[in-house]
Amino acid sequence: MSENALNVPALRPVSSEMMQPRILPHNIEAEQALLGAILVNNNVFEKISDTLKPEQFYDPVHQRIFEAISTLISRGQIADPKTLRGLFENDPALVEVGGAQYLGNLAASVITVINASDYGQLIHDLHLRRQLISLGEDIVNEAYQQDLDKPANTQIEEAEQVLFELAETGEMNRGFVKLEKSMAESLRLADEAFKRDSHITGITTGLRDMDRKLGGFQKSDLVILAGRPSMGKTALATNIAINAARAYHETNGKEGGAIAFFSLEMSSEQLATRLLGDYSSVPADKIRRGEIKQDDFSKFIEASNFLSRAPLYIDDTPGLSVAALRTRARRLKRLVPDLSLIVIDYLQLLRGSAKSSENRVQEVSEITRGLKGLAKELDVPVLALSQLSRAVESREDKHPQLSDLRESGSIEQDSDVVMFVYREEYYHARSEPSRRADEGEEKFNSRYQRWQERGEEVMNVAEVLIAKQRHGPIGTVHLHFDGAFTRFSNLERQFNAVEG
Repeated sequence: MSENALNVPALRPVSSEMMQPRILPHNIEAEQALLGAILVNNNVFEKISDTLKPEQFYDPVHQRIFEAISTLISRGQIADPKTLRGLFENDPALVEVGGAQYLGNLAASVITVINASDYGQLIHDLHLRRQLISLGEDIVNEAYQQDLDKPANTQIEEAEQVLFELAETGEMNRGFVKLEKSMAESLRLADEAFKRDSHITGITTGLRDMDRKLGGFQKSDLVILAGRPSMGKTALATNIAINAARAYHETNGKEGGAIAFFSLEMSSEQLATRLLGDYSSVPADKIRRGEIKQDDFSKFIEASNFLSRAPLYIDDTPGLSVAALRTRARRLKRLVPDLSLIVIDYLQLLRGSAKSSENRVQEVSEITRGLKGLAKELDVPVLALSQLSRAVESREDKHPQLSDLRESGSIEQDSDVVMFVYREEYYHARSEPSRRADEGEEKFNSRYQRWQERGEEVMNVAEVLIAKQRHGPIGTVHLHFDGAFTRFSNLERQFNAVEG
């Protein structure tokens, strides 16, 4: 029986071109020209040393020559055929290309060193192309392997991470900037702040006194917001996020910005319910229990329409690693160029790498470094929530301190701003005095009255303690807190409204 009878397709004839193995991109002549230029004039090395590394050369011999040149120049010595001859006199690899005389030939063949930077850029570009080819092969091979411990989404995130690292490879460091240029940028920011109604230079929090103290959240800053459970960390972060997103919408992009909110503890639906309750003035717990009226739905629709216009993006994936978070933040930045603030709730729920997970302090240190790197990389502030240790509960004065931060060393060191949210009302309500056995009624009544008076003073009052600010003063900001709606707002405005 013939193959056609079995419906087996005939194989296509293979052309001679298809049989030829494809050679990885490289340019030996450019490598020779660059090495020769450096050997003639070591100043050329300064122009390309930030972007070019030995492993980026295609020829292994050229890799070794460039590494030797780098070593000599870093020691303050001259790198030329004579000084390098001793290093390569008996090198078997160099013998194959003509021995130590090859170094002299590289230098002798140089006509000009003007194009050396172009040669360096070409070598760098070809290296990236080879890396892309290798990455592509790895992606294909891993995709064929059905590994239950590494689902497809994880492979995508890892591939994106490698791609971004490739994009960063060889990028020029910022290097020295003349004061004149920095001063011009500083004046531009001051002018922008002056023209704004809020007169702040960073991303507004929507809370007047906090903006005055911080000047808003500044680009590339890592801001830590910490507190004990039930103090309102998530509520305050959510309020800040929606305030900044609203400001962006209402001012046509002049203030605020698009917000990325990574909620590792609460689902996006829970966050949305909180916001819906806040802006419809219907307590979120009543919405969850269904204790609402027919009239409330009109409030929900109005609040929903209002909130839907705010550029707030929520990712509620649990157990994210800091690498995966950075990948997702970069992806959103590409899709939403106006991304201006990243909020993470909360830091201790992030995972580090597999190596660091054996040591929690080391893992948190890796996480905070990663978040600070993300803030600088995307040039946006990162607001990360953090828990406090139980040491606060054992003190008579419950005000948090920097030493109360869990794994405080790395968090305090890597952050630009550390804030604590504290509500005395929470602790005061749980300290109602009882009559002592040896205490008279009059004395007890007096003590109880003082407790009641203090309770009235701290009712609905929250403190945000700015314990560290790298570029400004520390101090305390007082806010109004409405527990029914988990809402923070300006304290004076609330009091003025009561006074009428």
